[in-house]
Formats: sequence, structure tokens, C-alpha cells
Amino acid sequence: MNKGDLIEAMAKNANISKAQAGKALDSFIDNTMTAVKKGNKVTLVGFGTFSSSKRAARTGRNPQTGAEIKISAKTVAKFKPGKEFSDKVNG
Repeated sequence: MNKGDLIEAMAKNANISKAQAGKALDSFIDNTMTAVKKGNKVTLVGFGTFSSSKRAARTGRNPQTGAEIKISAKTVAKFKPGKEFSDKVNG
């Protein structure tokens, strides 16, 4: 399912236009990314939690040459599915 498919399904399920569903989805995505970027968690009970995590700098290896390389620290996005989401996917 791509974004267009999701918008179409949202519009059908909520009995709204595709334009309204698209705006709602874009708003959700924008607000979620903004909150996670600020270090906040976005929790949707039953669905899951979006958050960010800091990765420390570390030393890695170039798989082709075997040479050591430095991997800089960075912040990464995380998603932890909720129980209801996991149960639906697994069952």
C-alpha cells in the first residue's frame, strides 16, 4: 500500500473526500515528524509509539577493504508497534 492507496482507503472509511483525507494524512505526518524531531514521543494507543533515539559515535569497518571507519553520532527515528497492532499482524 502506498500513500495514494492509504488516502483512498481513509476517504472511503471516513466517508470524506480524497482531498480531505490527504490533508489529514499530511497533517498527521507533519505533526508526528515535528514532535519526534523535538524529542517528544507520539503514542497512539493500540497502534504504536513514534520516538527518537540517540546513537553514539562508534568505529565500524568498510566491508570491502576491512579498513576501520568512524561512524558519527546521530539521532534516529524509532517506531514500536502496540499490542493490538502486533496481534493483528501476527494473527
